[in-house]
Amino acid sequence: MARVPYLAKSDLKPEDRSLLTREINLNRALVNSPEGARAFGTLGGFIRNKSRLDGRLRELAILQVGYLTRSEYEYSHHIKIGRDFGVGDDDIRSIASESAGEVSTLEPLARAVLAAAREMVTNLAISASTFSELEAGLDSECLTDLVITIAFYCGVVRLLESLQIDVEDEYLHYLEEFPLPI
Repeated sequence: MARVPYLAKSDLKPEDRSLLTREINLNRALVNSPEGARAFGTLGGFIRNKSRLDGRLRELAILQVGYLTRSEYEYSHHIKIGRDFGVGDDDIRSIASESAGEVSTLEPLARAVLAAAREMVTNLAISASTFSELEAGLDSECLTDLVITIAFYCGVVRLLESLQIDVEDEYLHYLEEFPLPI
């Protein structure tokens, strides 16, 4: 159960109701602070809608963060979102393989993106060797956007866990299909 109330549009001032265009539990909790929700949504909106970083690579990085941190909410939501950006079931299974130190069938750039996310989660920074691999496949803008994305979602998972945001029922099947590590 969440540590703050899940609010509905009817709980909000008229000028804040647009913050609940997507009435998912995360947004319903964040609107306890309308200005905080706006700021959060600005960066999240840039990452999803305005960044030039390939959507599939972005979603793989986010899924890697969710997988490593065992964030059921983040992981389940981005399995669904990732599919809209070309993430397939084999890609999702590759996250578990790569996290276990096994080589997957992912292309080298996708493997480097996953490595970058793992390194930022566990070591706070991308290693020089992984950064070099990323530079071979991404221009400076996309590389910067990747780092922004991973850093943002490292924060998102901490927010989700600290506020104890519940996974909505319609997302639970993703956790059964692609379980997180114990």
